[in-house]
Amino acid sequence: MGRVQGKSILVTGAASGIGYEIAERLVAEGARVVLADLRTEMAMAAAAQLGDAAWGAALDVRDDASWVDLMLQAAGRFGQLDAMVNNAGIAATPQPQDVENVALTDWRAVQAVNVEGVLLGCQHAIRALQSTGGSIVNISSVAALMGTPTLAAYGASKAAVTQLTKTVALHCARRGYRIRCNSVHPGLVATGLFEATFSAAEQAEKLQSIPMGQFAKPEEVAAMVLYLVSDESTHVTGARFVIDGGMTMV
Repeated sequence: MGRVQGKSILVTGAASGIGYEIAERLVAEGARVVLADLRTEMAMAAAAQLGDAAWGAALDVRDDASWVDLMLQAAGRFGQLDAMVNNAGIAATPQPQDVENVALTDWRAVQAVNVEGVLLGCQHAIRALQSTGGSIVNISSVAALMGTPTLAAYGASKAAVTQLTKTVALHCARRGYRIRCNSVHPGLVATGLFEATFSAAEQAEKLQSIPMGQFAKPEEVAAMVLYLVSDESTHVTGARFVIDGGMTMV
């Protein structure tokens, strides 16, 4: 216990799912955590469940002004930021995402959240951390590492996050900022987002693609994030960490 004792960490998309599991684990290990989400009331309710070390706040990751406001509020409440976890993302869209038929409006909606949101998160994290150092963790996906014929927009967005992570890591290293940036690549994780994206039949089919024969748990992703924001990983940057039960192995 206490692996991130005293650290202040911001987690986006933290009202539910993987984001909430990350926040919960970080609080349990001694951190003060900002649970930021577009669903403000849900973020506040989630933070209330975690106690005084957690604070729920509004954030539209697509909007720079929203980021500015949040960072000012977070600094006033918790002081110096030590780490940023860019977790907010969307997968499902109203229309199909196969590459022949994906609507440009859906494509842009996914890129706005998954790519531009992460870019803004990295920019604001660098500004907050450049004098003291710290960690940025970007939640990507195994979709970045393989073809995604039914989720073209999502796969492309997560591939962009993977490349951006390496770019941020190299930029910060060359500037001497002591800011690490790494990406985490979950496979099929049993969350509400996953269940909303795929039908029961599709889930059963996808289970067959996992050599270990089971979906990942959100807390397994949280454990990897904990390592990357802790001082145990101070020589780790520009790396990708895959949690997929062997999906990308075959």
